Amino acid sequence: MTPRKSGGSGPRRFPAIKVPIRDQTSAGGVVFRGEKDRAEVVIVSVGGQHRWQLPKGLVDKGEDPEVTAVREAREEGGVTSEVVLHIETIEYWYAGLENGIRVRFHKRVHFYLLKYISGDTKDHDWEVNEARWVPLEDAANQLAFDNERRVMERARELIGQR
Repeated sequence: MTPRKSGGSGPRRFPAIKVPIRDQTSAGGVVFRGEKDRAEVVIVSVGGQHRWQLPKGLVDKGEDPEVTAVREAREEGGVTSEVVLHIETIEYWYAGLENGIRVRFHKRVHFYLLKYISGDTKDHDWEVNEARWVPLEDAANQLAFDNERRVMERARELIGQR
């Protein structure tokens, strides 16, 4: 059965709904220990689906992304680290809620190569299901997001050059 046309020659048009757009900036990193082919990196499991990802989080007002990356490695990964270098900045869009209103977020995430100093992955924050050390060569395959797999592969190249 064909839908009935409601007077007019073209398809029915609805007014466009303006969805607010918000910019978000996060930072995180690839925390590594060991050298070249024996290196290990920290990954964290978050969410109800226990997806594995790199430790990262929102940059606080007035905070430098490098400081955020080190802070998030400590909070989510349970480890203290220091910035070696910037790996890459990724950008993407996603939809979410802000104060009960649907919002589109334009997110930038700065990723750094972080050298492990001390700490234990068992000392992660409550927002993380689990944090663990994994062999660098296996890490990319365990990550949930394509862009983080790309960051991990770049980190693998950089660690191999050290």
